[in-house]
Amino acid sequence: MQERKPRQIARELALLCLSQLPTNPKKLSEDQLPKLVLAAVRTLRSEVQDTLDNAAGELQRSNDRILTSQTRAADLDIARTMMKEAVTYTQTAINKLGAAVEFPELIQLANQDKDVGRYAIRIVQTVSENRVAVDAKISAALVDWQVNRLAQIDRDILRIAVTEMSFLGLEPSMAINEAVELAKRYSEEDGYRFINGVLRRVTEQKQTV
Repeated sequence: MQERKPRQIARELALLCLSQLPTNPKKLSEDQLPKLVLAAVRTLRSEVQDTLDNAAGELQRSNDRILTSQTRAADLDIARTMMKEAVTYTQTAINKLGAAVEFPELIQLANQDKDVGRYAIRIVQTVSENRVAVDAKISAALVDWQVNRLAQIDRDILRIAVTEMSFLGLEPSMAINEAVELAKRYSEEDGYRFINGVLRRVTEQKQTV
Protein backbone atom coordinates (compact mmCIF):
# COMPACT_ATOMS: atom_id res chain seq x y z
CA MET A 1 0.00 0.00 0.00
CA GLN A 2 1.22 3.49 -0.79
CA GLU A 3 2.57 5.05 2.40
CA ARG A 4 0.11 7.51 3.84
CA LYS A 5 0.23 9.75 6.89
CA PRO A 6 -1.89 9.02 10.00
CA ARG A 7 -4.39 11.79 9.20
CA GLN A 8 -4.80 10.45 5.65
CA ILE A 9 -5.49 6.96 6.98
CA ALA A 10 -7.96 8.39 9.51
CA ARG A 11 -9.70 10.32 6.74
CA GLU A 12 -10.05 7.17 4.65
CA LEU A 13 -11.43 5.21 7.58
CA ALA A 14 -13.89 8.03 8.28
CA LEU A 15 -15.07 7.91 4.66
CA LEU A 16 -15.73 4.19 4.93
CA CYS A 17 -17.56 4.61 8.23
CA LEU A 18 -19.83 7.43 7.05
CA SER A 19 -21.53 5.17 4.52
CA GLN A 20 -22.51 2.78 7.32
CA LEU A 21 -23.86 5.26 9.86
CA PRO A 22 -27.50 5.48 10.90
CA THR A 23 -29.15 8.88 10.45
CA ASN A 24 -28.58 9.92 14.06
CA PRO A 25 -25.70 7.85 15.47
CA LYS A 26 -25.01 7.76 19.17
CA LYS A 27 -21.61 8.59 20.61
CA LEU A 28 -18.96 6.68 18.68
CA SER A 29 -15.66 5.23 19.90
CA GLU A 30 -12.54 3.83 18.26
CA ASP A 31 -13.70 0.33 19.20
CA GLN A 32 -16.51 0.63 16.67
CA LEU A 33 -14.19 1.36 13.74
CA PRO A 34 -13.53 -2.30 12.78
CA LYS A 35 -17.26 -3.10 12.79
CA LEU A 36 -18.11 -0.09 10.64
CA VAL A 37 -15.28 -0.82 8.19
CA LEU A 38 -16.34 -4.48 7.96
CA ALA A 39 -19.82 -3.31 7.01
CA ALA A 40 -18.23 -1.05 4.39
CA VAL A 41 -16.25 -4.01 2.99
CA ARG A 42 -19.47 -6.01 2.60
CA THR A 43 -21.18 -3.09 0.88
CA LEU A 44 -18.23 -2.58 -1.45
CA ARG A 45 -18.11 -6.30 -2.27
CA SER A 46 -21.76 -6.13 -3.33
CA GLU A 47 -21.07 -3.02 -5.43
CA VAL A 48 -18.11 -4.74 -7.12
CA GLN A 49 -20.26 -7.75 -7.97
CA ASP A 50 -22.94 -5.49 -9.47
CA THR A 51 -20.31 -3.62 -11.48
CA LEU A 52 -18.81 -6.83 -12.83
CA ASP A 53 -22.30 -8.10 -13.72
CA ASN A 54 -22.92 -4.88 -15.66
CA ALA A 55 -19.60 -5.33 -17.46
CA ALA A 56 -20.46 -8.91 -18.39
CA GLY A 57 -23.85 -7.80 -19.67
CA GLU A 58 -22.35 -5.09 -21.86
CA LEU A 59 -19.79 -7.51 -23.27
CA GLN A 60 -22.53 -10.02 -24.09
CA ARG A 61 -24.69 -7.39 -25.78
CA SER A 62 -21.68 -6.14 -27.74
CA ASN A 63 -20.86 -9.67 -28.87
CA ASP A 64 -24.48 -10.32 -29.87
CA ARG A 65 -24.56 -7.10 -31.84
CA ILE A 66 -21.44 -8.07 -33.79
CA LEU A 67 -22.67 -11.62 -34.46
CA THR A 68 -26.14 -10.58 -35.64
CA SER A 69 -25.05 -7.58 -37.70
CA GLN A 70 -24.02 -7.76 -41.29
CA THR A 71 -20.96 -5.66 -40.50
CA ARG A 72 -22.90 -2.45 -40.97
CA ALA A 73 -21.01 0.58 -39.73
CA ALA A 74 -23.81 1.66 -37.39
CA ASP A 75 -23.97 -1.76 -35.72
CA LEU A 76 -20.23 -1.89 -35.30
CA ASP A 77 -20.18 1.59 -33.78
CA ILE A 78 -22.84 0.53 -31.25
CA ALA A 79 -20.87 -2.63 -30.48
CA ARG A 80 -17.72 -0.59 -29.89
CA THR A 81 -19.62 1.73 -27.54
CA MET A 82 -20.91 -1.27 -25.57
CA MET A 83 -17.40 -2.69 -25.41
CA LYS A 84 -16.09 0.63 -24.10
CA GLU A 85 -18.81 0.66 -21.42
CA ALA A 86 -17.84 -2.89 -20.41
CA VAL A 87 -14.19 -1.87 -20.06
CA THR A 88 -15.20 1.15 -17.95
CA TYR A 89 -17.34 -1.03 -15.65
CA THR A 90 -14.49 -3.51 -15.28
CA GLN A 91 -11.95 -0.79 -14.48
CA THR A 92 -14.28 0.64 -11.82
CA ALA A 93 -14.64 -2.81 -10.26
CA ILE A 94 -10.86 -3.31 -10.26
CA ASN A 95 -10.35 0.06 -8.56
CA LYS A 96 -12.89 -0.81 -5.86
CA LEU A 97 -11.30 -4.20 -5.30
CA GLY A 98 -7.88 -2.58 -5.05
CA ALA A 99 -9.16 -0.28 -2.32
CA ALA A 100 -10.91 -3.14 -0.50
CA VAL A 101 -7.70 -5.18 -0.36
CA GLU A 102 -6.15 -2.40 1.74
CA PHE A 103 -8.94 -2.21 4.36
CA PRO A 104 -7.40 -4.75 6.78
CA GLU A 105 -4.09 -2.87 6.65
CA LEU A 106 -5.89 0.40 7.37
CA ILE A 107 -7.46 -1.15 10.46
CA GLN A 108 -4.11 -2.55 11.57
CA LEU A 109 -2.51 0.88 11.22
CA ALA A 110 -5.38 2.42 13.17
CA ASN A 111 -4.82 -0.12 15.96
CA GLN A 112 -1.10 0.61 16.02
CA ASP A 113 -1.57 4.38 16.10
CA LYS A 114 -4.39 5.44 18.42
CA ASP A 115 -4.35 8.94 16.97
CA VAL A 116 -5.61 7.45 13.69
CA GLY A 117 -8.66 5.90 15.31
CA ARG A 118 -9.38 8.96 17.42
CA TYR A 119 -9.22 11.35 14.47
CA ALA A 120 -11.34 9.07 12.27
CA ILE A 121 -14.06 8.98 14.91
CA ARG A 122 -13.72 12.73 15.48
CA ILE A 123 -14.36 13.36 11.78
CA VAL A 124 -17.36 11.04 11.70
CA GLN A 125 -18.84 12.51 14.87
CA THR A 126 -18.30 16.11 13.73
CA VAL A 127 -19.84 15.41 10.32
CA SER A 128 -22.85 13.84 12.03
CA GLU A 129 -23.32 16.66 14.55
CA ASN A 130 -22.99 19.42 11.93
CA ARG A 131 -24.56 17.72 8.91
CA VAL A 132 -27.21 20.38 8.30
CA ALA A 133 -24.67 23.23 8.28
CA VAL A 134 -22.16 21.22 6.23
CA ASP A 135 -24.77 20.23 3.64
CA ALA A 136 -25.92 23.85 3.39
CA LYS A 137 -22.39 24.92 2.45
CA ILE A 138 -22.10 22.15 -0.11
CA SER A 139 -25.55 22.93 -1.52
CA ALA A 140 -24.66 26.60 -1.96
CA ALA A 141 -21.60 25.57 -4.00
CA LEU A 142 -23.46 23.16 -6.27
CA VAL A 143 -24.56 24.38 -9.69
CA ASP A 144 -28.07 23.19 -10.64
CA TRP A 145 -27.76 20.19 -8.36
CA GLN A 146 -28.81 19.01 -4.89
CA VAL A 147 -26.79 17.39 -2.13
CA ASN A 148 -29.17 14.46 -1.78
CA ARG A 149 -28.81 13.66 -5.50
CA LEU A 150 -25.03 13.26 -5.32
CA ALA A 151 -23.47 9.81 -5.36
CA GLN A 152 -23.01 8.83 -1.71
CA ILE A 153 -19.23 8.51 -1.97
CA ASP A 154 -18.93 12.01 -3.48
CA ARG A 155 -21.30 13.46 -0.88
CA ASP A 156 -19.30 11.90 1.97
CA ILE A 157 -15.96 13.11 0.57
CA LEU A 158 -17.37 16.63 0.32
CA ARG A 159 -18.78 16.41 3.85
CA ILE A 160 -15.43 15.36 5.27
CA ALA A 161 -13.57 18.17 3.50
CA VAL A 162 -16.07 20.87 4.48
CA THR A 163 -16.15 19.57 8.06
CA GLU A 164 -12.37 19.59 8.35
CA MET A 165 -12.00 23.11 6.99
CA SER A 166 -15.01 24.51 8.88
CA PHE A 167 -14.87 22.75 12.25
CA LEU A 168 -11.53 20.96 12.62
CA GLY A 169 -9.15 23.73 11.60
CA LEU A 170 -7.69 22.20 8.45
CA GLU A 171 -6.33 24.66 5.90
CA PRO A 172 -8.82 24.83 2.97
CA SER A 173 -6.18 24.09 0.32
CA MET A 174 -5.10 21.00 2.26
CA ALA A 175 -8.71 19.88 2.72
CA ILE A 176 -9.27 20.18 -1.03
CA ASN A 177 -6.09 18.26 -1.87
CA GLU A 178 -6.98 15.46 0.55
CA ALA A 179 -10.54 15.26 -0.82
CA VAL A 180 -9.24 15.03 -4.39
CA GLU A 181 -6.96 12.14 -3.39
CA LEU A 182 -9.89 10.32 -1.76
CA ALA A 183 -11.98 10.88 -4.88
CA LYS A 184 -9.25 9.44 -7.10
CA ARG A 185 -9.35 6.26 -5.01
CA TYR A 186 -13.06 5.86 -4.42
CA SER A 187 -15.10 7.98 -6.83
CA GLU A 188 -15.84 7.47 -10.51
CA GLU A 189 -13.25 8.31 -13.17
CA ASP A 190 -13.77 12.08 -13.26
CA GLY A 191 -15.18 12.39 -9.75
CA TYR A 192 -12.10 14.15 -8.42
CA ARG A 193 -12.58 17.04 -10.85
CA PHE A 194 -16.15 17.52 -9.66
CA ILE A 195 -15.05 17.36 -5.99
CA ASN A 196 -12.28 19.89 -6.65
CA GLY A 197 -14.67 22.33 -8.34
CA VAL A 198 -17.32 22.17 -5.61
CA LEU A 199 -14.81 22.65 -2.79
CA ARG A 200 -13.15 25.59 -4.52
CA ARG A 201 -16.56 27.26 -4.74
CA VAL A 202 -17.10 26.52 -1.03
CA THR A 203 -13.84 28.32 -0.17
CA GLU A 204 -14.68 31.24 -2.47
CA GLN A 205 -18.04 31.68 -0.73
CA LYS A 206 -16.31 31.52 2.62
CA GLN A 207 -14.00 34.38 1.61
CA THR A 208 -16.87 36.60 0.43
CA VAL A 209 -18.92 36.20 3.62
